[in-house]
Amino acid sequence: MIGVVSYGMGNIRSVCNALEHLGHEPLVASAPDDLDKVDRIILPGVGAFPAAMERLGTTGFADALNTQVRARGKPVLGICLGMQLLGEIGTEFGDCAGLGWIPGRVEIIPRGESNLRLPQIGWNELEVREGAQLFTNIEGDSSCYFVHSYQLLTTDPSDVVATVDYGGPVTAAVERDNIFGAQFHPEKSARVGLAVLDNFANI
Repeated sequence: MIGVVSYGMGNIRSVCNALEHLGHEPLVASAPDDLDKVDRIILPGVGAFPAAMERLGTTGFADALNTQVRARGKPVLGICLGMQLLGEIGTEFGDCAGLGWIPGRVEIIPRGESNLRLPQIGWNELEVREGAQLFTNIEGDSSCYFVHSYQLLTTDPSDVVATVDYGGPVTAAVERDNIFGAQFHPEKSARVGLAVLDNFANI
């Protein structure tokens, strides 16, 4: 069973629909104790980093997630903002502590001298590192759907398993032990996104 954390900052229904389509059993975790009932966890997220961390704290999910993921070793997948929350520090509206599971900071995507629009909205092709568990048996065009202005810049480059080109390399997916993250929305990314969710469900 896969627990989808419901803390008021994510598109829960779309993620659950995608999992059900794949034949997996999602549980909407509306209370921290619900995470005791599941084998793996999805942490979605839409919105601002500080607001999301505040919600995780006030609902008790931050402590519960640390217990389930760090102490008990359950696999977790952060999606979009949920992936950014895996980092140590978010910089949106000033520095804010994240969950701290993947060393690194969440910084705004640099525009440089380009006319790139932020947020990045739409499809972009992934460059995937060989051996990435989230992308097992995914061949051909690996384009996914993004909506974001910030990215997780990891301290250890080996934690990054996929990037996209948006005025330069932008972190698209991370893996570290039992911790996984997708900056894109797999539930909105058609064949490739469904395959990523299925791979996570079978790790």
